[in-house]
Amino acid sequence: MNKELRILIVEDDEALANSLERILNEIATTTVSNDGLEGQMLGQEGIFDLAVLDLMLPQVNGYDILKYWRNEAKLDMPVLILTAKDTLDDKVRGFQLGADDYLTKPFHREELIMRVKALLRRSGSMGNDNQLTVGDFSANLNNRTVAIDGTNLELNGKEYDLLVYFLQNPDTIITKDQIFDRLWGFDSDTALSVVEVYMSNLRKKIKQLNTNQPIRTLRNVGYMLETEA
Repeated sequence: MNKELRILIVEDDEALANSLERILNEIATTTVSNDGLEGQMLGQEGIFDLAVLDLMLPQVNGYDILKYWRNEAKLDMPVLILTAKDTLDDKVRGFQLGADDYLTKPFHREELIMRVKALLRRSGSMGNDNQLTVGDFSANLNNRTVAIDGTNLELNGKEYDLLVYFLQNPDTIITKDQIFDRLWGFDSDTALSVVEVYMSNLRKKIKQLNTNQPIRTLRNVGYMLETEA
């Protein structure tokens, strides 16, 4: 499992949701919601690399969730619709609202895994052979190592996770809250200030190997890994 990747599963059938969690835990850290409204709110946090979305959900249906994510929250997170609704009209509507893939139930485990991996590679969250290369950085997601221009960058667990999060979202503003929720979790008792501590440590280590500091602080907004000067 690549702890650096996070997948949101929005599925109201608890048994199926648990099965999906077991399958996708081979690829990423998963978060499950059995409720449409909760799933919509979790997704809009912007900390997930991909969402697996059912259509027939309590509170808010999957179509409306997808429409909200794309039009209101402006999320470009890959979304795979997983549903029993199998008509052509259902599929067309899903894609028109912004779905990246559509898989009907019942499904084969291997097909789900292949489709999820393909979406993650396409979005840049998972590189070929689990390699991420952005600018001078090269990260190996299998052995959790990072190099700058071929020189190994010594990072501890959370420092590594933090840098990979930036590498998966280059030239994108990431807020302190997003970093906290992504690395420590929604229910963590750790103080938000821990983000600043890890950011400081990470930037110091990068500075030792790279005279240019690619991680820019945007005051009162967040941080951004710049790939162009």
